[in-house]
Amino acid sequence: MKIKWLGHSCFIIEGNDRIIVDPYINGNPVCPEKVEDIEVDIIAITHAHGDHFGDAIEIAKNNGAKIVAIYEIVEYASQYGIEGEAINMGGGVKVGKGTEITMVPAFHSSGFTMANFKFGGAMPAGLIIKSGKTIYHAGDTSIFSDMKLIGELYKPDVALLPIGGRYTMDARQAALAAEWIKAEITVPMHYNTWDAIKQDPKEFKRMAEERGAKVVILNPGEEIEI
Repeated sequence: MKIKWLGHSCFIIEGNDRIIVDPYINGNPVCPEKVEDIEVDIIAITHAHGDHFGDAIEIAKNNGAKIVAIYEIVEYASQYGIEGEAINMGGGVKVGKGTEITMVPAFHSSGFTMANFKFGGAMPAGLIIKSGKTIYHAGDTSIFSDMKLIGELYKPDVALLPIGGRYTMDARQAALAAEWIKAEITVPMHYNTWDAIKQDPKEFKRMAEERGAKVVILNPGEEIEI
């Protein structure tokens, strides 16, 4: 499996299928890719904020890709003729050639900022993506103690954790979360997109590794293979 970071919370995961998570491309000042160059089978979305829902509609149309997200987001996308698989907390779906996506809680907010929307964004979420290996994309969230349970239940190979502060947990909280989750590899995300979420990922790495986690820091456009 390959995991490529496109900045902010956007990743391309290449396992049994090619999946993009939180496809914030246009408007993302650190993303090295263009929407028209994105090739995926599945679009997974943690919540409806514009820096996460992003370019989902255009990417879905370009690729004939399905959206996997909470019910209200899938309903919103259906207005544009996009097919989707709706899931909700604790539930999941098998999709594509062998990918399973399960929804877990996140503590944040969710709501579309697009003009003339008809649907609220419902609840924010984290996603367990199993496509050969198991990835926990925490979405935008504070730290919460049930991250221990997420680690116990799903035993992720990789945890993708926000560290930016202000809108999510910061590096100190994320270091503790990494200890609780016990993934083989933890990758920081949702930082340094703008000054408001400026963080030093090396400081996160230091704090998390003091707690026994292994951290891999990616630059936008870089990938790891597991």
